[in-house]
Amino acid sequence: MANKVKLKVGNEKHVVYKKTTKRGEGKVGDIMVNHTNKNKGSYDTISLTRTANAKTVKQGVKAEKAWHKQNDKKPKMKTGGATAAWTRKEGKNKTGGLNAKGVASYRKANPGSKLKMAVTTKPSKLAPGSKDAKRRKSFCARMSGVKGPMKDEKGKPTRKALSLKKWNC
Repeated sequence: MANKVKLKVGNEKHVVYKKTTKRGEGKVGDIMVNHTNKNKGSYDTISLTRTANAKTVKQGVKAEKAWHKQNDKKPKMKTGGATAAWTRKEGKNKTGGLNAKGVASYRKANPGSKLKMAVTTKPSKLAPGSKDAKRRKSFCARMSGVKGPMKDEKGKPTRKALSLKKWNC
């Protein structure tokens, strides 16, 4: 195998090579890996000789692939999907908006968010000026201004129309 190998693992580009100069991190003869660092826009350099006990470039490539396989950052959901429930059908309510599972998955995916369930109480039953009445009024004002049709090509109501109906807008 060559002294330098380029590979793409874990949606990142890597270069595994045998170090030949004294400059930078590691010793001459060490197996090193460079991969893009999203924070800096530069490269992280890691000695695979020290971290994975790699003695050849081939062993370094194998170690890098194994590390990414174990530390894959994409969460696997219980139902088999790779995305949160609020982005899929199972997290959405058929009558518009998100269901409880969708709201819970959104909160988990976005820590610190204050997403709440829809205010489905009829406006006549809400006390004027209450928190729920204000939320409902604000949502209706924002969502009514969203561009887009109320029905799709097949004549079924869109998600926009369903949510406006659910919030009694």
